[in-house]
Amino acid sequence: MSTRRTSPSNEGILWVFWLLRLPQLCSTCVAFSLVADMGTLRGAIGNWSMSFWCVCFAMTFIITIVECCRHPSSFPFFWYNISVTYTCYAALICLSASIIYSITYVQFVHYGPYRDRAIAATAFSCIASVLYVIEVAGIWDCYELKEIVFYVHTTRSLLKVLETFVAGVIFAFLSNTSLYLHQPALEWCVAVYSICFILAAVVLLLDLAEWKYMLPGPFSIFQLVLSLLSVLLYISALVLWPLYQFIEELGGQPQRSSDEDCMDELTHYMCAWDQRLAVAVLTAINLLIYVADLGYWAHQVSVGTEDQPRDSQEVSSQNSDIL
Repeated sequence: MSTRRTSPSNEGILWVFWLLRLPQLCSTCVAFSLVADMGTLRGAIGNWSMSFWCVCFAMTFIITIVECCRHPSSFPFFWYNISVTYTCYAALICLSASIIYSITYVQFVHYGPYRDRAIAATAFSCIASVLYVIEVAGIWDCYELKEIVFYVHTTRSLLKVLETFVAGVIFAFLSNTSLYLHQPALEWCVAVYSICFILAAVVLLLDLAEWKYMLPGPFSIFQLVLSLLSVLLYISALVLWPLYQFIEELGGQPQRSSDEDCMDELTHYMCAWDQRLAVAVLTAINLLIYVADLGYWAHQVSVGTEDQPRDSQEVSSQNSDIL
């Protein structure tokens, strides 16, 4: 009886370590160190980017240690889905940090050593994002898992990863509570972001752990209902957030110059008005992703199929025959 390989070879682990994991650790560490060395001049956006690079470094280090120390046969199939899903998030995190840091900080720094460090940090962040993308795209070849389709390589999982990631970036901007506190309409928008994030995260975990088969009804119907609910909630947020943030009659600030925080030369690169605009744009982007998710599951229900990466019984049987 032929079985598919559900554990990486030692050679595969070494190749991944030397070609991907070690450069990932070095690039995120260098990016973090360059910005940290700038002291107080790195600003709020610098601290935000540093936290992202630090998380990527720490998680990559932990995953590397676990894979190097544990015996290959002790790896369940669930581990690979977790590992590849994290790598997908890390690629998005480093890419977003590179873009946001360069747009909102680097271009405003005067020429000199600090600008050089900021540019170098952005470059290393870009390198890290490319390395993570390479790992997501080719990890099954390195681990000799060519016949296994990872959950994260399916359409539905990529949509969920994007939904939760964009929501995470929104939460980063909402860390400034003055944007919405004591304003019921804006607090509702924050509740929408939180509810939809939790729903998407729960669905992601259900699929990763193969717990979807424990649901009393069809998983596709469950997904369709949640996607429709999320779309409706995000539509309300897309309407209310710009209205109460940028319409003067409702207490908003239609122009950047009307925000006192943006008039300060030390904070003009990422003031409160910029954060309001960023949340509005990200809300629209995430709504489009949810609409695509809704369309995907509507198609699955209409044709009576569900895009399953593998049959659960087959995986259970083959995991019992680990080489």
